[in-house]
Amino acid sequence: MKLKDLLKGIDVVEIKGDENVEVTGIFTDSRKAIAGSAFIALKGVQVDGHQYINNALDLGAKVVIHEEDIHTKENIIYIKVKDSADAAGKIATHWYGDPSSKLKLVGVTGTNGKTTTATLLYEMFRHLGYKVGLLSTVANYIDGKEYHATHTTPDPLSLNDMLAKMVDAGCDYAFMEVSSHAIHQKRISGLKFEGGIFTNITQDHLDYHKTMAEYLKAKKMFFDDLPEAAFALTNIDDKNGLVMLQNTKAKKCTYSVKTLADFKAKIIEKHFDGTAIEINGKEIQVQFVGVFNVYNLLAVYGATVLLGQDPDEALLILSTLKPVSGRFETIRSSENYTAIVDYAHTPDALTNVLEAIHEVLEGNGRVITVVGCGGNRDKTKRPIMAREAVRLSDQVILTSDNPRFEEPQAIINDMADGLNSQQMKKTLLIVEREQAIKTACTLAKEGDVILIAGKGHEDYQDVKGVKHHFDDREVVRNIFNS
Repeated sequence: MKLKDLLKGIDVVEIKGDENVEVTGIFTDSRKAIAGSAFIALKGVQVDGHQYINNALDLGAKVVIHEEDIHTKENIIYIKVKDSADAAGKIATHWYGDPSSKLKLVGVTGTNGKTTTATLLYEMFRHLGYKVGLLSTVANYIDGKEYHATHTTPDPLSLNDMLAKMVDAGCDYAFMEVSSHAIHQKRISGLKFEGGIFTNITQDHLDYHKTMAEYLKAKKMFFDDLPEAAFALTNIDDKNGLVMLQNTKAKKCTYSVKTLADFKAKIIEKHFDGTAIEINGKEIQVQFVGVFNVYNLLAVYGATVLLGQDPDEALLILSTLKPVSGRFETIRSSENYTAIVDYAHTPDALTNVLEAIHEVLEGNGRVITVVGCGGNRDKTKRPIMAREAVRLSDQVILTSDNPRFEEPQAIINDMADGLNSQQMKKTLLIVEREQAIKTACTLAKEGDVILIAGKGHEDYQDVKGVKHHFDDREVVRNIFNS
């Protein structure tokens, strides 16, 4: 592809060399550069790509796209741009033939509910008979074929590569999670969205964004950039729901459980096998538990209708959909107590799940919670997570999550620091996660519920940079069958 075609729509500051040259590949990782390729130097969080330009040149790269002033060499083409992250997204879009323009692409952003909402939209549209793609935290899918997911939102090259594969497979629709990191780092730059969905915003990722205001700003950027022809669907029961719509050019739509909205739900009956709800005046039974899941289903229904599908058919399919793996996943023991495995790893998500359990239990049975916090992540949420767990549980076991490069005991101590002496009386500290789950099962009696929070679908534990096999659901089933 000609370099000048890759540079369309990009804020170029200076060109040194011939922009008519043919480019053999584009890379943001200098180690992957090939002869005749273009290397885009990105200023990352941990590393600055400008430091690796010579590595890419040694491997044969002939074009360097950069935003900082750098030392130049002969016979190399240098393109200085205003923002190399923004350029990377747009260049990737051009390189892969602008795949998002050939799909109806919908992005889902928010602190909690992104995976469930995006996955259920994928399932909904497959049930409607379309070929569909999905990009999510749990897995990526192209018309039913699974691809391993490494990030909530991949880098621009991987992202456009996946979207191009969806186009090649004949997909009509694609649904993707859009993380705040991806928005801030402009990984979605150049993509054309048919619609955007906002689920909610609560404390998370403050290790990266530093303040809630910055976190909110990152989410809002996604809606600010939506085109006029797109839709912006927001949860107006969240205090920041309407903030997302302030500057968007897209069609503004709302959903709610508490107030008047374009898409309104009312909860009629709750139990552990599902919930009876009314959406826009029509009653259905769904296989999901908890108010937070009603919001997710409402977002799915709203987006489906906004994408031109029949509302009644959407409701019918909604009643057949099943929960996403590791999200409020219920496992029953032969001794008549229940274990629930959930990905809840933020204070708000933990609160939502525990409240959903209480809504169904109605005081008939105790709640035992096993929870930890991830290492090398936002430390400020650790004491809050512990307090929420204790407030809404009869017994709490603080344990390891993914400690990464931190000491598990130190993370647990940070959580316990949020508790007073009275709260500590119903709290156990058990470093080994498997032992913590076993202890919870030993303590449980008939009618009780054990919540195992934080890891959900994950089948590993990240310790000192090594991912060891560990699956909460597997551990529970082994205990129940022993």
